[in-house]
Parts: sequence; C-alpha cells; structure tokens
Amino acid sequence: MTIKSVAVLGLGGMGGGMARTLLRAGFAVTVYNRSKDKAAPLVDAGATLANSASEVGADADVLLISLADESAVDELLFGEVVWQLKPGTVIIDTTTVSPSFAKNTAIRLAASGVDRLEACVVGNPEMAANGQLRIFVAGEQAALTKAEPVLSALGQEIRHLGAVGRASALKLALNLMLGVQTAALAEAASFVQAAGLDRDLLLDVVMNSGWRSPVLGFRVDFMRRREYQPAGFRTALMHKDLDLALQQAAAYQVSLPLTSAATDRFQTVIESGRGDDDAAVVVELP
Repeated sequence: MTIKSVAVLGLGGMGGGMARTLLRAGFAVTVYNRSKDKAAPLVDAGATLANSASEVGADADVLLISLADESAVDELLFGEVVWQLKPGTVIIDTTTVSPSFAKNTAIRLAASGVDRLEACVVGNPEMAANGQLRIFVAGEQAALTKAEPVLSALGQEIRHLGAVGRASALKLALNLMLGVQTAALAEAASFVQAAGLDRDLLLDVVMNSGWRSPVLGFRVDFMRRREYQPAGFRTALMHKDLDLALQQAAAYQVSLPLTSAATDRFQTVIESGRGDDDAAVVVELP
C-alpha cells in the first residue's frame, strides 16, 4: 500500500516531533490540536491544519494519535474522528493507555472498518523530531505492513510484539521504572543535602559513573538547572501512567509497592500546583 497522506492528532512534544519527522520524510501531513498555537510551527513547515478533530483524518491513509490519556482518546477519537475515517484507514495510537483499554479500543474500531496499531514509542521529543524513536507495535500484521512506511520514518527500530495490549503493557512497564528511578534520584539528592553535600555533586557523580543512563540523564539536567519548563515528561502524565500501571497490576494480581510509593510522591507534586512541570521537579519536594 502506498501511503500518501498522514494525519496527526495531538501535537504535544512527542506528537509535534513525529509530525515534523513525517513532513521531512515527504508525506502530506494534516494536523490538529485542541490548542491551535502548537500547530502553527508545523503549518509553517508545510502541514495542513484541520479546522476540527472531525476533519483531521478524513482523507488520511494513516492517522497517528498522540494524546494525553484515555479520556482524550474517548472524547476525540470516538466522539469526533472515527466517523469520518475511510474504511481501511490504519490508526497508529501512541497514547499511553492500559492494556485493557487498548483491547477494548481495537474491538470498537474494528466495527468501523478501521485498523488500530498500538505503539509503544521509546524516546523523547527531540528523538521524535529526528526519526530516532524505537517503536514496539502490537496489532494485526496486515495493519503493520500497511503502516510500515510511516513507522520506518519515525523510528530507528520497529518491533512487532503480537497481540493487542502488549505494547501498552510494555510502555507502562518502562514508565513505571522511569517514575521509580526519578523519585529515587530525588530522594538521594535529599539525603546527600541533609548530610551537608551539594545536590550538584551527586548529580555529577551519577552522570560520570556506572549509574549514568540516558533516561536518568534527562531528569538530571532538569534537576541541575532547577528549571522544569518546558517539560519533557509532565508530572501529571507521569502520575497518570503510574496509576494506570497500578490499576492494571491489580487486575493481574501483581503487587507493585515501589510504584505505589512513587505515585504518592508525584501526587504530592501535583497537589503543590506543579503538575505541568517536568517530573524531575519531585526533587524540590521538602
């Protein structure tokens, strides 16, 4: 199948970055975001702006979705978008949702003649804008084959995980590790400061030792600068993903005590009014 047009619904850091990569790859790209200011740079780069969510995927061969949460998918995809899609359209949904929600969504879309691929994208907004993501996909092989040109433009690695729900489970597993590690780094900083050491000393040691990792390094940079905007991963979204993992774990009858503790810490950040800051702001908690 030749993919001529791609629509992108949701233009946050990841969605906007992926849209820019698709433009650079030569696709005709239509975009929509509820906050239209986020679409302006992409329109300047050659994208077409849809006037509403219901219009964004009307002529698309592939619809790429990057939304905040399950309620946004329900509201936009099922409330406005799906009725306008052509039969055979492939949806690549990169929204972090629970495996249960992913399975239910695929069933609902199948009734409309639309295929859904769930995509666990690993990377940050900069990687999204440069086609350097790693993408783990769940869904039907036929849909993956159709969407392969788009996925290949977005990622340096594409891996098929099989049945629907597996990509969502993997994404939640990765994000719960990120949440726990970020909270642990914040606690380590509090500990060394109580001992009379400087936070930056700890951060320098982390970044120049075996503790270093790209994902922790991203949070270290925020903590070192003590500036948490623009966020790479908003605290509110981190909390949402950890809570999803806890809910799904309960269904699996699996205990996640560290995840539960980290979720409480990020909840405290939100209650302090800093939910839109990067999750690294947890280090500023007393």
